[in-house]
Amino acid sequence: MKPSPAPGIDSVSAVDSLYHRGDEGINNSDRSIGHSKEDDDLDQGNGNQNAEENHPKDEDEIDRVPSSDSGARFVVRDRVLMIQPHSGLPKPEVPPGASEQGVSSPETLETPALLAIGKFFRDKSAAITRRISSLKSEEEDVVKEFNLVGVKVIKSPKEDKKELIGRITFFSRSNCRDSGAMRSFFRKNNLNFFEINIDVYPEREKEFLERTNGASPPQMFFNEKLIGGLVALNSLRNSRTLDAKIEEILSQKCPPEAPSPPVYGFDAAAMDSAIEDEMKAVMIVARKRVPIQDRVMTMKFVKNCFSGAELVEVLIHHLDCGRKKAVEIGKKLARKHFIHHVSGENDFEDGNHYYRFLEHEPFIPKCNNIRVVNDFEPKSASSLSQRLFCLMSAILESYSLDDDRKHLDYARISSSEEFRRYTALVEDLQRVDLMTLSEKEKLVFFLNLHNAMAIHAVARIGPPGPTINHRIAFFSEFMYVVGGYSYSLSTITNGILRGNRRTPYFLVKPFSKRDKRLELALEKPNPLIHFGIWNAAKGSPSIRFFTTKGIDSELRTAAREYLQREDGMKVDLTHRIVYLPKIIKWYAADFGDDKEILKWIMNFLNPSQAGLLTHLLSDGSSVNIAYQSYDWSLDT
Repeated sequence: MKPSPAPGIDSVSAVDSLYHRGDEGINNSDRSIGHSKEDDDLDQGNGNQNAEENHPKDEDEIDRVPSSDSGARFVVRDRVLMIQPHSGLPKPEVPPGASEQGVSSPETLETPALLAIGKFFRDKSAAITRRISSLKSEEEDVVKEFNLVGVKVIKSPKEDKKELIGRITFFSRSNCRDSGAMRSFFRKNNLNFFEINIDVYPEREKEFLERTNGASPPQMFFNEKLIGGLVALNSLRNSRTLDAKIEEILSQKCPPEAPSPPVYGFDAAAMDSAIEDEMKAVMIVARKRVPIQDRVMTMKFVKNCFSGAELVEVLIHHLDCGRKKAVEIGKKLARKHFIHHVSGENDFEDGNHYYRFLEHEPFIPKCNNIRVVNDFEPKSASSLSQRLFCLMSAILESYSLDDDRKHLDYARISSSEEFRRYTALVEDLQRVDLMTLSEKEKLVFFLNLHNAMAIHAVARIGPPGPTINHRIAFFSEFMYVVGGYSYSLSTITNGILRGNRRTPYFLVKPFSKRDKRLELALEKPNPLIHFGIWNAAKGSPSIRFFTTKGIDSELRTAAREYLQREDGMKVDLTHRIVYLPKIIKWYAADFGDDKEILKWIMNFLNPSQAGLLTHLLSDGSSVNIAYQSYDWSLDT
C-alpha cells in the first residue's frame, strides 16, 4: 500500500484532492487528507503533463499564496483555504521578545462580533452611495438636503451660467464714498473688474469726461456700454435684473472700443508736466568744471566740497559775465537747493567759504527718494501735497485687508502701480520749496509724508520690530531728501510736528539753531498730531491721510477712535486706576500734567468711558494713572 504524503508536503496534490471532494477534505483539522486517483498519477511521475491534462486551462486554477501563518494558504475560485499543519508536527515557538498576545489564529480574527461590525459599515456605506447616486439623476435646480443616521449631506448643483468673457471697468476717485461702495460690491460678489482711479491716472480724466458726458465718478462700464454710477447699480440690484444684465453683456467678447485697462509702468501725465529747470545748463557746467576736493575748515575735515570763489571763477569764464552776476547765479543755485554751505552758515558768498553739490551731501546714501538729482523745475509744494494725498488714499482703498483700513497687504502694495507712482512722486520732493506752505498746509504735508514714508519703510526694510535697534533703523535711518535736506520719521515727528522738541529718552533737540530745517518747525504744536501719526505697529493709531480743509475735525476723529479702542483708555473703579495709551506717557510734555491730561481726554471718550472717569474725578480722592503696553507687531 502506497503511503499517503503528510499534509503540507505535497500541497498541490492535497489541494487538488480538496478541489474534487468539495468541503469534505476540511471537516477536521486533525485529520489526514487522502489521495484520489489523480493524486497517485502525480506522485508516480506523470508530472506536469498529466496535471495539465487533468486540470484544463479553462477551469479555475489554484494559486499558492505565501502566508505568515504556520499553514499554507491557497486561493480557489476566489475562496481562501487555510491548510492547517498536521497535529503530529511540532508547533512553532514565539520568537524571543515577541508578545504572545500578538499571535492569533485566523479563527480569533474572524469573530462573530467583528463580522457583524464589518457588515454594519458595509451596509451603511452602500446606503449612502445609493442615496448620493440617486441625486445625480435629479435635474431640479435647487439645493438638495437629506439625512442619514449620523450623516448629513448637502448637494449644491452647479448653476448653468454662461461664461463671462467680457470686462467690467469703473472709473473712480480717491477718498470717494460712492467709489468705495462700488468697489466693495464687486469684491463681495467675486466680480473681476478694472478700476481706473483718475487721481492715480490723471491722463485718463479727459477720456472719462468724454465717455460719460461730464458725469462725476464713479461710473461703471460693462464692455463698451456705460451702465452708470452707484445709483444705477443699486437700481439694477433692487429690480433683480443685475445678473441678467451682466450675463447679457459680459457673455460677449469685449470690443476694442471699450475702456482699456490701466497701463502700468508709464506715467504720461507726469512726463508731460515736467519742465527743465533754468539752472540745469549752469549745473552741467559747474559739475564738470568746479574742482571737488576734501578740505580742512576750522579744525574740521570736510569731504567733497569746493569754495565759493572757485564756483564764481567757473561761472565768469563759461558764462562770460561779471563777478557780481556770477555771485547772483551762485545764490540762485543755493535757493534752488543745487548747492549748500557745508555747515549751513549762509546761502552763498564769494570767497573762501565751502559748499557742496546736493548729490555730495553725506546723508544722500541713506535717502530713499533719490537715484539722481532731479534737475527739473520743482513743482509747487501744495500740488505735490495734494498728489501725495490722492495716491496714498488710493493705496489704502485698494490694498486694505478690511473695510476699516486697519490692516494692509504690504506685498501687493510694494508691487502696485499706485506705489510705483508714489515713489516717482517723492523724487520731486528733492528740491521743493516748502517755505511757500502755510502753517496748516505744513501740518498736513508732513503728517501725510510721515505716514507714506512709514509704508515705504515697511516695504523697503521691514517693520520697526520689537528691539530698540530695529526701531532706530526704522525711525532714524530711513530718510527722504525734501527741500534739499534730510528728513527721517523721527525728524518729522519731533523736529517739525512737535516744534523741535526732544525725542523721548534723548537729551538733544533734532535741529540746532543754525539748522535751516528749523524754519519749518510748527510754532504751536497740537497734541492731537499724536493720533494722526502712524508707526506701522498695532499699538499705533490707525493709518490715515489728511486734507487741509478738514485737518482739525479729522484729527479729533482720529483721537476719539484711538482712545475708545480696547488698548486706548480704560477705567478701573475698584482700584481707582485710569489706564492710558503709552504714547501719552512718551509725549507727556505735549499733553501737560496728569490732571490736565484726564480733563483733556474727556472730550474724546464715549459716554460710558466719560461717565466712569467723571465719577472718579468728582469724589475728590486720588486717582492713579497707569499706561498700557504698546504692541510693536506689524498691523498686517
